[in-house]
Amino acid sequence: MADTAQKNFRAIIVGGGVAGLVASHTFSKAGIDHVVLERGSEAAPPTGASIAIYPHGARILQQLGILKQTMAIADPLEDGATNRWPDGSPVQWSDLWRFVRENHGAELMLLERRGYLEVLWQNLPDQSKVLFNKKVDDIVEDDDGVEVFLSDGTSEKGDIVVGADGVHSTVREKMWERANRLEPGIIDVKEKKGKFISGGLDSAQTYVSPAISTQWKCLLGFGPGEPSMKNELSVVYNKGHSFLLGTQPKRCFYFVFQRVKEPWTRYNRPRYSQEDAEKMASEVADMPVSESMVFGELWRKRWRGALVDIEEGVLSRWHYGRTVLVGDTAHKITPNMALGGNSGMESVVVLTNLLHQTLAAHSPAKPSDDALTKTFQAYQDQRLPRMRHIMKFSRLITRTQAWDNWALKMLSIWVLPYLPQRKLANDLGEIIRKAPMLDFVPLGDWKEGLMKWEDSTEEKEPKKDGAASEYLREVPRSALWVALLIGLLILGLTKSGWMRRFIIPV
Repeated sequence: MADTAQKNFRAIIVGGGVAGLVASHTFSKAGIDHVVLERGSEAAPPTGASIAIYPHGARILQQLGILKQTMAIADPLEDGATNRWPDGSPVQWSDLWRFVRENHGAELMLLERRGYLEVLWQNLPDQSKVLFNKKVDDIVEDDDGVEVFLSDGTSEKGDIVVGADGVHSTVREKMWERANRLEPGIIDVKEKKGKFISGGLDSAQTYVSPAISTQWKCLLGFGPGEPSMKNELSVVYNKGHSFLLGTQPKRCFYFVFQRVKEPWTRYNRPRYSQEDAEKMASEVADMPVSESMVFGELWRKRWRGALVDIEEGVLSRWHYGRTVLVGDTAHKITPNMALGGNSGMESVVVLTNLLHQTLAAHSPAKPSDDALTKTFQAYQDQRLPRMRHIMKFSRLITRTQAWDNWALKMLSIWVLPYLPQRKLANDLGEIIRKAPMLDFVPLGDWKEGLMKWEDSTEEKEPKKDGAASEYLREVPRSALWVALLIGLLILGLTKSGWMRRFIIPV
């Protein structure tokens, strides 16, 4: 039961997407009074395509009491994962999702994003805490707290502001403005713009500073299930772009990733129209997505489709004063491994745990500015290394699937197909098992898997390096040997028709 101090302490959550609604759930569990300000007119708008819930996300939903409701609208992927050549034929298959289930005791759930938002909304402890059509104009902070001024002429007062308003966050902009006004230069240009370099398996044409920026765009959508396609997740390799498909009996989700010519940030990003989406769809319409279908067949039957930016970046500062950032507002990753939504829930959970501890420690008084700053810094310290690691891992997968350079192409053709089938599942497992959950809410009945959770009281397995570092440690050695072999093949087979059997032209 919330004590008096927690009832008087009030959080203003800006943004009613996945992170914002999960925050409303977790704050309710912690007894933290709050309001959610959503600029849109409804909780589950018809936008986006799919969201995947990994076992570590499912643990959080179990604690919130909504796992069964989420599972009811999700279908498990039963036929594994397939990587395909540009002609649609398979190059590699793995029983990936069975391995994930065996490792962690739960399925990966793939479901429509709108449906997931509906579950979060319908099962809120108090829906009256979510206010719609509330666009933020300004945020003013003083010794007594914060006040958020809205475009409809109203305002909301509280003790902290939680920015959950996405990658193009207004809260983040207001936080930066206040920080630089009080401490000029504390938020520098690198945090906003980034710097790009070329070269290397892990850094080719990618930023080396923390700005959230765009290097890929994506044509996404979903439509009815395709009887000729398996219930699986599949990737189609191509030079400079790739297809990602989640095909299920009732629905088919698809994503077409394409590298942009020059990276951009929010300050010079293009605005896409439906005509732009149709143009990109027509450019890839005759490209195979399986042995029997081309992309145009899926696009013609779509229920919804759009062209969007794929931003990525992990900011170096997630808080200032009484403002703190969660989810895509602070960290954005490429979606090829579908870890973004789960990561946003993780950040909300860690922030909630720390606020819960801080409020209890300062009861019956409210925590001071200094106490809040220490709490927010502890939150950032816990989350920043993990999110940089997850971003690095996701980026490598994105670039490998789109054959972003010759080494990554060789990796996909000559290395990955010959690794043990459990390799990717176990690398993912190292990310999954180290995820946080609420530390003041019982988990309840949960089936354990082969890999022990890091927060488990049982004996843990020996520690391993992170997934991305394992790949990057193994890849260069393998790639060098492969490059040598390929060079010899090229010298010996250039005039031979055998060449096409070994190397697909870039």
